Amino acid sequence: MEEVNALKIRNNLGEILDRLDRKGDPIFISKGRKIRAVLVTPEQFERRFLDWQAKEDKMRFLNGVKRLRKGRKGTLSSLTVLRQLRGYEG
Repeated sequence: MEEVNALKIRNNLGEILDRLDRKGDPIFISKGRKIRAVLVTPEQFERRFLDWQAKEDKMRFLNGVKRLRKGRKGTLSSLTVLRQLRGYEG
């Protein structure tokens, strides 16, 4: 994996993005001597982070449904669970 400092990113962003697209390897961005960020392709971001977040949301929803089935509502009502299923804020 490649490491690039913040100044080079600022001066050569287009070239670095092309390199990221071509190689597909994440690029570490450093400032000073410390790595501060990582550039990844949109596909890598989706695979690693959005899918993980969707799984977390699904598990949270299923746990709410299970609590409702057992009769232990806790803080969730059936209306709240239904709103979460439809994508509204709970």
